[in-house]
Amino acid sequence: MNMNTAKVRIGAVTADNWYDCCLLELAEDQKVYMEPNAVSIAQSKFETTLKPYAIYLGDKAVGFLMYNTVQEELDGYWIYRIMVDKKYQGKGIGKKATELMIARMAKLPEAKNIVIGYSPENLEAHNLYASLGFKDHGDRFGKEMAVVKKIG
Repeated sequence: MNMNTAKVRIGAVTADNWYDCCLLELAEDQKVYMEPNAVSIAQSKFETTLKPYAIYLGDKAVGFLMYNTVQEELDGYWIYRIMVDKKYQGKGIGKKATELMIARMAKLPEAKNIVIGYSPENLEAHNLYASLGFKDHGDRFGKEMAVVKKIG
């Protein structure tokens, strides 16, 4: 751990911080894997079960995440997005923020599984989710693989 991840927290996307979230950037080679945060925030306004959050390091927004509050495939609640700005990657921020998100998701009604889908080529995502206890049971949705963490 290169830094103090105790300063990592997540907070709802609001009128005060949504634009900060839109300015966050992935590295060029990661952009292929994820919609821009502006698209995710817009999506959450129309699909109101989606909950977008800013990832903070102290008072600075350094990442974005979003999950669904209704169960979907694989009997689970799905994580839709996790990203950390390219300048803040590799410091344990994404892992800590994901742990905080999982703790919130575990309180959703009848939560048994948390699921995330990602491109099999995205090795950084694969390593992150494996380190957090997500298991690959062979589930595939289009080009994405889905991994599951049992919480119930």
